[in-house]
Amino acid sequence: MLRPRSTHVTIMDVARQSGFSPSTVSIVLNDAPLSRHVAAPTKQRIRETAKALGYHPNPSARSLRSRHSRTIGILVFDLSDPFCTLILLGIEKALDPTGYLPLIMDAHNDRKQLEGYLELLLERRVEGLIVVANWLFEEGGVLFEILKNTFPTIVVGRDLADDRIRSVVVDNEAGGYAALQHIYRLGHREIAFILGPEKLSDSNRRWQGMQRFAAEHSLAIDERRVRRLVEALDPFSGFTGGRELTEDLLRSRIKFSALLAFDDLTALGAVRALCHAGMNVPRDCSVVGFDDAPLAAFCTPGLTTIRQPLEDMGALATEWVLKAAQVGEEVDGSPSTTQMLSPSVVVRESTRETRS
Repeated sequence: MLRPRSTHVTIMDVARQSGFSPSTVSIVLNDAPLSRHVAAPTKQRIRETAKALGYHPNPSARSLRSRHSRTIGILVFDLSDPFCTLILLGIEKALDPTGYLPLIMDAHNDRKQLEGYLELLLERRVEGLIVVANWLFEEGGVLFEILKNTFPTIVVGRDLADDRIRSVVVDNEAGGYAALQHIYRLGHREIAFILGPEKLSDSNRRWQGMQRFAAEHSLAIDERRVRRLVEALDPFSGFTGGRELTEDLLRSRIKFSALLAFDDLTALGAVRALCHAGMNVPRDCSVVGFDDAPLAAFCTPGLTTIRQPLEDMGALATEWVLKAAQVGEEVDGSPSTTQMLSPSVVVRESTRETRS
């Protein structure tokens, strides 16, 4: 009885054990076109021998022959960012039945590391690239080098259509509109806002949505109740910023019964500051976040937030990259196309009707 060997089994091993030439074994095991001329009993003998020996094809050698690596590069700016978790889950689920292997690299919000990882991914001959961008992502730049070779590339989480890079994003303006609409319907009129960094387009679009709702409903926005996060390299800086800016709002003694935060981490920082000030959320102040990261459902109180369909965004990006890789060209429109998904309001315990 044949026993699998502890070392790597090669085609030569299968040839020696089966009694057939290495070329015949290679043709059969690689399903080459010439295999149709090999007798069925020979094929069966070779495959049974290969299985008994524990033979597995060399993916590197196979990719060199076929010019296809069957791998998709996934470049994440920071795996510790809770924003990324569900996007990666969507990518994984979409890749699982395809036979493509995800090659994940974490740039840790470092531009030099980003450039080095991009070079490594290209050296590994990945067939497409998915970039999971967070709010620290620098638009444009090194990604243009990839596009020169019409390399299938898509960014999840940032709208880079103006930079000729295909993107999958949530409709941030609609999300901002929905956030203010929710709190307005609960009777709140004295509302505080913590916006994202000034250069961040996502934040600006959310703010545009809020301003549009305010204009449509003659709701006055008091600039004294508006704060903005500063740029920072720490992905958890939103929590610290939300806490500090809420403390600043409280020191100003300007009344507000609700607070709309840039994202969930910022909202949780705001909740921390309110609680430390002896205020109850939502009895004394309602708080709304954005993203619906997993932690939003686990905190106390549960955070009302604007859900981005993160898993769907990851799956959609993967489907496009696979199609582009398989046909060897851009598909479903130009590379500058932005696919925009709709957000939704998730109501939890951090919001309630205002006290009359």
